[in-house]
Amino acid sequence: MTNRFQFIEDHHRPWGVKRLCAVLEVARSSFYKWRTGRAAGSARERADAALAERIRAVHAEWDGTYGRPRITAELREEGERVNHKRVGRVMRKFGIAGLRLRKRQVTTVPEPSATPVPDLLRRDFTSSAPNTKYVGDITYLPVGDGEFLYLATVIDCFSRRLVGWSIADHMRTDLVADALRSAARVRGSLAGAVFHSDHGAQLELNRSSQHQLPGGIVDAR
Repeated sequence: MTNRFQFIEDHHRPWGVKRLCAVLEVARSSFYKWRTGRAAGSARERADAALAERIRAVHAEWDGTYGRPRITAELREEGERVNHKRVGRVMRKFGIAGLRLRKRQVTTVPEPSATPVPDLLRRDFTSSAPNTKYVGDITYLPVGDGEFLYLATVIDCFSRRLVGWSIADHMRTDLVADALRSAARVRGSLAGAVFHSDHGAQLELNRSSQHQLPGGIVDAR
């Protein structure tokens, strides 16, 4: 049936849609419905291609490490109205993939002697404004021969954007502190913001000053 519709589309100017539909025994309403669907499909293909170009730009900017969630957050921050499902579909369609770590390495090592810290965010990781709530974690990066580098990140809960990071061959406190200092430089100040982390020993920062971390940010385990 599609071949008949295409034939009508290709030859309707000299012969007319009505005559060709009659000869080919095709309902005109079906032909027009096919034509509308084809036009919508072409528009969708063009829109997907345009979105793929923007995704590739973000993907390249972050050295191919960003996947669907981070790319969606970056596009939204740039004003693009798009959801993560469409971003994921277009990434699969055009063969764009973020970095995937295959082997799990333990990075959260609780401090046995640590005093419990209240969860100031109460598991609410949303935010109505930037520079108010942050989350962070440590990720391992395999570099070969069984060796690892460790990446500490600081992510704004409002935009889901990575605003600070630090990388080292150890998981000592300085790794996290450097990531927070990096975020403070990017944002100008973190004063009054809340930083949520896991219970790793690396986050046992400045307990004597009520968890006042680099840049004036408040720890909220």
